[in-house]
Amino acid sequence: MTDTREQFRPDDHSNEHFLLTTIVGSYPKPTWHDRARELHTDPEADFDDSDWDESLDDAARLITEEHDRAGLDVISDGEMRRNEMVEFFADRIEGYEFNGRVKVWGHNYFDKPSVVDSVAYDEPWLREEYEFTAAVTDSPVKVPITGPYTLASWSFDEHYGSEEELTYALADLVNEEILDLVEAGARYIQIDEPALATTPDDHAIVGEALEHVVRDVPDDVRLGLHVCYGDYSRIYPEILDYPVEEFDLELANGDFEQIDVFKEPTFEKDLALGVLDVHDATVESVEQIEANIRKGLEVVPPERLTVSPDCGLKLLDRDVAYQKMANMVEAARSVEADLDSGRIDTVQH
Repeated sequence: MTDTREQFRPDDHSNEHFLLTTIVGSYPKPTWHDRARELHTDPEADFDDSDWDESLDDAARLITEEHDRAGLDVISDGEMRRNEMVEFFADRIEGYEFNGRVKVWGHNYFDKPSVVDSVAYDEPWLREEYEFTAAVTDSPVKVPITGPYTLASWSFDEHYGSEEELTYALADLVNEEILDLVEAGARYIQIDEPALATTPDDHAIVGEALEHVVRDVPDDVRLGLHVCYGDYSRIYPEILDYPVEEFDLELANGDFEQIDVFKEPTFEKDLALGVLDVHDATVESVEQIEANIRKGLEVVPPERLTVSPDCGLKLLDRDVAYQKMANMVEAARSVEADLDSGRIDTVQH
C-alpha cells in the first residue's frame, strides 16, 4: 500500500521527525448554533432556511479556525453540519425512513432509521461540507464518514432480511461517496465503524465491506478506519488484512491497558493512537500526553504514528476540547524534538 502520510507534513514543520496530529470527528457545537437548530425546527419561529444556512457556515468556519489555532496538521469543521452519525447519512440515502426517536443510553435518544426499500445513492452526502471547509483553511482536511457496517447495524432492516447483504449494499454507496469526495479534492478519509467493537465476530463482514468501499480509490488518498470502545483482542490481528492504511483506536480511556494487544503479531499498518480521553473533562497535561504518545512508539515507529483524541470531542465543553487539542499538539512536537535529539530510543519494528 502506498505511503500517503508525507503529503500532510506542513512546509514549515520544524522537526525532522513528524508525528501527524489530527482529530477523529465531532467537536462541541457553539451554544448559539444549537439554539439556531432549535429555531429552525420551530414552526412558530421566524427563522428560515437561509438563516439556518448562515448558522451552519458560521459554525463550520469558526470551528475550522479553532482547529487551525490549536495547531493540528489535519483538521475538519468538527461535523458542524451533522446531527448524528447514522441519522445524518440515512436522511440522504434512498430506501431509508424515520419512525421516531429511540432511547440509547441515559437521557440520550437518536432517530433510529428503518431500511424499507433497496438503498440507493440519491445525492452527495459530504461534498458541500468538504468544499466549504477546504475553502476556509490552508490546512489539509480530513473527512470522517460512517461506515456501511455501522449504518446497517444501527438501523432497522425491513427490506433485505440480511444485515450482511444490507452492509454490502451500503458499502457500494459509501464507495460512490468517497469517489465523489476524491473528485472534490479530499485526500484523507476516515471510515467510522464503532459497531464493530460491539459485534467483533463480524470482522469478516466488515473486511469484505471495506473491499467494496475502497474500490477504485486512488493510491494517494489516505484511508483510515476508526474503531472505539471494545475488546480489541477479538478483532486483532484479523483487522490487519483490511484494505486501509491507518487504524484509529481508542486507548486513553482504558489507560492503555490494551496496548499490548497490538505488539504480537507486529502491527503492520499505521496507528492513529487515541491519547486524549474524550469522556474526561480534565485537560491532560502536556507531560501526560507525551507519556501517552510514547506508548504508541512501543507499537509502531514514529513514521507510522498518528496522534489524535480517542474519539469525537462533542461531549466536552468547548474550552476543554480546545485545550486538550492544543496540549496534544504541543506534546507531539515535544516528542518529535526528543526523537530528533535521540533522547527517545524507539523499539525496532
